[in-house]
Amino acid sequence: MNIHSVIANKISLAFSDAQSRGLLPEGNIPDGFLERPQKTGRGDFATTLPLKLARFMKMKPLDIAHILETSIDLKPELERIEIAEPGFINLFLNQNWLLSQVEMILNHGNKFGESTFGQNKRVQVEYVSVNPTGPIHVGHARGAVLGSALSSILRCAGYLVTEEYYINDAGNQMDLFYQCLYVRYMQSLGFAKEIPENGYQGEYLVTLGENISKEYGEKFSNLPEEEAVSAIGNIGLPLMIESIKSDLDRLGVEFDSWFSEKSLFENGHYKKTMEILKDNNYLLEREGAIWFESTRFGEDKDNVLVRTNGTPTYFASDAAYHYYKFKIAEYEKVTNIWGADHQGHVSRLKSVIAALGIDEAKLNVILSQMVTIRQSGDLVRASKRSGQLVTLTELLDDVGVDACRFFFLSRSPDSQMEFDLDLATKQSSDNPVYYVQYCHARIQSILRLTKLNNPVPIDLVIISRDPWVENPT
Repeated sequence: MNIHSVIANKISLAFSDAQSRGLLPEGNIPDGFLERPQKTGRGDFATTLPLKLARFMKMKPLDIAHILETSIDLKPELERIEIAEPGFINLFLNQNWLLSQVEMILNHGNKFGESTFGQNKRVQVEYVSVNPTGPIHVGHARGAVLGSALSSILRCAGYLVTEEYYINDAGNQMDLFYQCLYVRYMQSLGFAKEIPENGYQGEYLVTLGENISKEYGEKFSNLPEEEAVSAIGNIGLPLMIESIKSDLDRLGVEFDSWFSEKSLFENGHYKKTMEILKDNNYLLEREGAIWFESTRFGEDKDNVLVRTNGTPTYFASDAAYHYYKFKIAEYEKVTNIWGADHQGHVSRLKSVIAALGIDEAKLNVILSQMVTIRQSGDLVRASKRSGQLVTLTELLDDVGVDACRFFFLSRSPDSQMEFDLDLATKQSSDNPVYYVQYCHARIQSILRLTKLNNPVPIDLVIISRDPWVENPT
């Protein structure tokens, strides 16, 4: 049990004790009554419980505070309690108890903070999962850092976590990528070919096309175009995936599984998904297409699963993928981290998994809002198709892994984020990462001193401070 829970429990017991002694009337204690004070000198923890109870109990907040004060058990974690107007209870940790935690932390070593809360339940975190049509850019990087951090937290909490990247290696976007790569390959050999309308324009495709021509020469230039596009696509796809893996590895992100969208069709998961929906009368034919009756689950409209030309939609693939997650892989909980542009897809996905007989509460979707880049006071635009983008590689070259992960984790995923490159690279007190790195350096210095059998007085360690820091740490 963490210290927040310990103190909250002390207050709850004090509340019950005061009621049993007739000092407070009957009633339930509200949630969220314990917090960390924002200002120094007001305790390590504080509760506004007397203020929340005053109206219901028809008592003055200060009177309630003094009654609770007499019932709160201090030992061993607390040193003292102070009552402040109009009814705050400020609680101060016992310094001897606090210092004794150092030995406990050292005894736990790298296991400190871990728990068995998850009871080894199998969970999956699926994130990034962008089409392998170009390099990872800063928008993807935010989701990558979020997913990586969440997976680490879940493991520490006792869950068996699988981190998965869903490779969208089927569909129109991949067909377009293969066509563009074929054009770049032919151009590198001197043929007059043009990138298709709305095709991918990035310089990475030029390089990829040149590398293929260097290795294979004119092998594909005399083939029928459709055959050549397919052959070059089979070469280009694994090269793009390896490039993405390399970028993510540099960011400290490593997946347990790389799941192919094509495998859904090759292994029969898509067919089984469609059969279940059909057998349960959730499908209908309209205008030559096959639709899922999302309206039966409260959606505003039905959604197409199979187009008029017979090809599955992205929604159909996603339905089959989640059938696989819950019914084949048997994950007890799944978390998807998606970009904010997928917001409209969440409710219809939950509808279709409910139609497949899956508890939709087992699926959690975190939407990561957009990231904008600012440099020298100007916004940097990003577009994979135009080729004007800030790639993950460029970002890491500029700011480093630590700053990149810190800045992305410093903001809630549901808030839009502006990544200031100038601030992230500043070597001064303006940069929050600088504080963290400085603190780490100080800690390492203390540890080095202890290894020299020259112990640093604990009081000196506690009050040691940098002149930039507002409060001692």
